[in-house]
Amino acid sequence: MDGTPFTPALEQMNHLKSEQGELLTKPFLDVCRLILPILDKFGAAMTVVKSDVSGNISRLESKYSSNTSRYNYLYSIVQSEVETKSAKASSSCTNGLLWLTRAMDFLVELFQNLAQNQDWSTAQACNDSYSKTLKKWHGWLASSSFTVALKLVPDRKKFMEVLGNSENIYGDMEKFCTTFSPILREIHKFLASVGLDSMKSL
Repeated sequence: MDGTPFTPALEQMNHLKSEQGELLTKPFLDVCRLILPILDKFGAAMTVVKSDVSGNISRLESKYSSNTSRYNYLYSIVQSEVETKSAKASSSCTNGLLWLTRAMDFLVELFQNLAQNQDWSTAQACNDSYSKTLKKWHGWLASSSFTVALKLVPDRKKFMEVLGNSENIYGDMEKFCTTFSPILREIHKFLASVGLDSMKSL
C-alpha cells in the first residue's frame, strides 16, 4: 500500500514523545514539516501559511541545532527564553512556536472540515477553519491578506484529485487530526502556563 499524503506525518507521530511522555523538539518539527507538501496542493491560496510555517520551523530548528541535548525537549526552548526574558520578543523561538502551533490549529480544523463535511467546498472549509482558529489572533492587515489568499483555493473536486483521492484519504485526514489535536492543545496549555499564549499580530 502506497499510503496517502498524510502517511509520513502519521508515522512520525509515533515518535513525538519521550518514554517519560515529554514532547520532543525534532519529531514535532518534523511532523509540521511533513504537512508542507500537502499545503502545496492548495496552490497559491496557502503560500502565506506555508511561508509562515516554514519560517517558524527553521527558527526553532536553528535553536535546537545550537544545542541538541539542551533543547531536546520542546518546552526547554521556551523555558530558556523565559529565563532570559526574551520570550515575548517578536523574533523569539517562543513566538515562533506559538504561531507554528496556531497555524497547525488552522490546518487540523481545515482537514477535519474536509473529512467530516464532504459536501462543503474547499473555500467554505477554509473560511470556517480560519474563523475558528487564526482569525482572532490576526489584526486587520493579516486578516485581510489571509482572506484574499483563501479566495484562491482550488475547487474541492480538483483538490481531492491532486491529493490522490485514495479510499483511505479521509480516514488518514481524521486520524491526523485526532492524533495531533491533543499535542497542539498541550502546547497551548504550556504556553498559557507561562503567560505566553495571547500574543497577536498586526
